[in-house]
Amino acid sequence: MGQPVAEQLAFDGLVPNNHHKNRQHRHTQCEHMPVAQVVLDVQAAHLGRTFDYLIDAKDDDSAQPGTLVRVRFGGRRVTGVIWARVEHSDAPSGSLKYIERILSTKALVSSTTRRDIENIAKAYGGTCANILRLALPPRVARIEKEQAGQVGTQLPIFDTKSSAQAGQLLTQLREDLGQAYPKLDMLSSALAGHAFATFALDALPGPEQWELTCLWIIVQALQAGKPVVVVLPDVRHMESLSRQLQRFGLQSFAPHGDGETSWNGHFVLMGSSMAPAERYRSYVALSQGQVSCVLGLRAAMYAPVEGSAVFAIVDDAAYQNTDGMAPYANARGVLRLRAKLHNGIFLTISHARSARSQWETSTDAEEVTSGVTGPAQALVPSREAIAARLPWVRWLNRDELARLADPAIGARIPHTAVTVLTKALQTGPVLLSIPQDSQSQALTCASCHKMARCPRCTGPIVIQTVGHAPRCAWCGHAAVNWQCKDCGSDRMRLVRVGATGTAQELRLLFKGVPITISTPAQPRGIVESIDDRPRLVIATPGAEPRIEKAGSGLVNGYQAIAIVDAWTSLYAWGVDARLDMLTSWMQIVSLCQSREKGGQVLILGETDPSLAQALMTWRPDLLSAAELEDRTQTGLPPSTAAASVWGSRDAVDWALEQAGASGAGDISSLNVAGEHVPSVWGPAPIAPESKLTIQPLEGTMDRVRALVRVVPSQRDLLAQRLHTAVSAYVATRGRGELKFCMDPKDLT
Repeated sequence: MGQPVAEQLAFDGLVPNNHHKNRQHRHTQCEHMPVAQVVLDVQAAHLGRTFDYLIDAKDDDSAQPGTLVRVRFGGRRVTGVIWARVEHSDAPSGSLKYIERILSTKALVSSTTRRDIENIAKAYGGTCANILRLALPPRVARIEKEQAGQVGTQLPIFDTKSSAQAGQLLTQLREDLGQAYPKLDMLSSALAGHAFATFALDALPGPEQWELTCLWIIVQALQAGKPVVVVLPDVRHMESLSRQLQRFGLQSFAPHGDGETSWNGHFVLMGSSMAPAERYRSYVALSQGQVSCVLGLRAAMYAPVEGSAVFAIVDDAAYQNTDGMAPYANARGVLRLRAKLHNGIFLTISHARSARSQWETSTDAEEVTSGVTGPAQALVPSREAIAARLPWVRWLNRDELARLADPAIGARIPHTAVTVLTKALQTGPVLLSIPQDSQSQALTCASCHKMARCPRCTGPIVIQTVGHAPRCAWCGHAAVNWQCKDCGSDRMRLVRVGATGTAQELRLLFKGVPITISTPAQPRGIVESIDDRPRLVIATPGAEPRIEKAGSGLVNGYQAIAIVDAWTSLYAWGVDARLDMLTSWMQIVSLCQSREKGGQVLILGETDPSLAQALMTWRPDLLSAAELEDRTQTGLPPSTAAASVWGSRDAVDWALEQAGASGAGDISSLNVAGEHVPSVWGPAPIAPESKLTIQPLEGTMDRVRALVRVVPSQRDLLAQRLHTAVSAYVATRGRGELKFCMDPKDLT
């Protein structure tokens, strides 16, 4: 007799479970192209490649390139995207695992988008996984089911009811823009063709002028069958352009008909403040061809569009355009690169032309291999069109107030300004623009009060650590034996710039006048809109309420605007400080009525004369040209390509050596104005990471930043070398921090 078999006891009425709990599905390898090359959601630099997995026969139809999958990697489940399918793998067949699950029902990343992602990652020294985590929103399964049967169903640009009226408005808008921009025909021809073209358009003054320009470009592109991607600096810009499109007759992507099962529209929105389901719905609608126009913030630069598309960016020098995660791609460069890959159009629309756009429209611009920068055509409005829309802009500095014999020359708001604003309040709202409510500090000359600059690189001198000597924020040079280049003084003083409490001071000057305060720091926050009645509006830049005419929905302009505390512009740190300030002021001036309607703008306080002159004459190209000339003489971008490298001192020094930027490396020197100078500025000490909850002891963390400069033709080479260095450092388990960013916005 055999041995008795042990049996699991059970209560009466319960049947023992004889099934194997860990029984696995037996995989059957598919016959055609059974190996999937998958890009995993793994952000380590040294793992920036595809990994091979086998495809089960049951998943043969659904496991197509571009679909989202779940696999086993390193003992855990991770998501990824099938990048390609091949017949054989270089890895031993016995070591390959099967794909566990197909997550998406359709391909979410097309072959065109995959190509774009590869080129973007290469241009900025990152990996496809770095770009993919930003380009592909988190998946929401119900959205795929909701839009399953609507592939490729797009609405016509105009329906039969609105086509006649929209056509008339479009014709009138085309005539107005044609009179304002002498070279607009070049843009019209490019929109009708299928060749790569780049343009830098300077916006007109006046309320809603840039929105109307964008509207015409979008409609022209859609009528020509071109997809459109417009990247905007913030949510208020996005909502403003969306309202303009809807006012013209274009519909936002929304439910149509009964229930939530049918969606259509002409454009979608993609913003960071949107719910995950809304963002994923917009992405799926674009990837499946339901819509071909997207308005969004920075992440919209990766929008999945096909063919010869229009890639436009508004305010291309804004801080928001640089991504906050590796590889720190810039929306301007990404959009231009994609326009080149798509044989499309790249367009910048800005009030103050950035130094990059100024360089691209000059004769010195050269095409970079990756396509992130290169020659462009400037679209400048005529002086007659500017004069018809520009308010009367006056600069009330000490000299002008002395000429007017103002009795309150030293006051924050002089008597002349109070008189002008009081008169304007009789007919409409008045705006007082105040600096941000934050507080910063700067070192200035104690004698002439100009910002203290480094004699080596002209960077701002700052106090990194209390009790230590001041240093340059760019190159780290210690300000020993410093002398002011303007007056020769050797003494510096600390100036603190703040705007808290401004509203309380201004209430005393305008008694009995209704006051609206619109700043992010106020309990009420930003006021989106007000009516067209006389009132005083106090707002920080970017928080100005729009004026809506009662019953019409149209936007009106302020009767008068005063830019308070203009002197704060003298103590901004960034390399783009003057151009950023001019952009902010020009956007404020655009909210005012024209001079023919009595509109006035007052600049109160001392500021840079070139900045004030550019604003009063609406000639931003003059300041941009002066900035570009200064940067060319000192070897600053955009005349050179730059990368910012930061982390622990040992790691940064090692990376610079590996990239050939230090010692006797082949890119360790740079020709600037006929003189060979080191290509590296720094390393300069920087503060510890802000995400650290407990700050390290003084002297225990040596964290530095260095700036590497090369000629524009070597930009891609620098990105490749830095990526290789960081990958090797991470792979060998380097203990310190090491990161880099191509084309940094600031040098600090």
